[in-house]
Amino acid sequence: MINEPSYLPPEYGWIEVICGGMFSGKTEELIRRAKRAKIAGQKVLVVKPKTDNRYSDTNVVSHNETAIPSVVVSESKQILELTNEFQVICIDEAQFFDGDIVEVANILANHQKRVIVAGLDMDYEGKPFGPMPYLLAIAEFVTKLHAICTKSGMLASYSQRVVEGTQQVMVGEYDAYEPRARHCFTRGIEKREESFTSPHKG
Repeated sequence: MINEPSYLPPEYGWIEVICGGMFSGKTEELIRRAKRAKIAGQKVLVVKPKTDNRYSDTNVVSHNETAIPSVVVSESKQILELTNEFQVICIDEAQFFDGDIVEVANILANHQKRVIVAGLDMDYEGKPFGPMPYLLAIAEFVTKLHAICTKSGMLASYSQRVVEGTQQVMVGEYDAYEPRARHCFTRGIEKREESFTSPHKG
């Protein structure tokens, strides 16, 4: 369900979080809101973490190849140095930022900025991802989007890693992750654990 404020007085700031699994349209929705704000004559800043360079080094790009120019930052507090003249601050892939992103979002909202944040709410193990649960807690508006499970065709909230690797952050695409519904994700986790514990047959 899309939960976007229709109108709030310009002298107030707030935080919107767009979350969900991979391929659910989070970045597409962030770009849509950013473009609507620009049409309304507002000054919009779009930022993304240096970690995310899948499609472009400079633009924020959705899986559907919709793009919008952005500023790349390596630390969340750098965002504060860029935002003076802007009314709307859009932050993509928030799960990759350090924990200070929560304080940054609060500071911006407290200074009458509209803060739009998009990110994965769960990692490949189905656990809360980085600062996202804290951002969800402080947001006035939350939108949770769903992909379509590649196994069952049902709504998918989880991102199943289909390649080897145990690090939490592994930037990848369709070759590395698939959207899964809960029951399909659970089966995938069980099979993954079995593959790691079973002896290799030679």
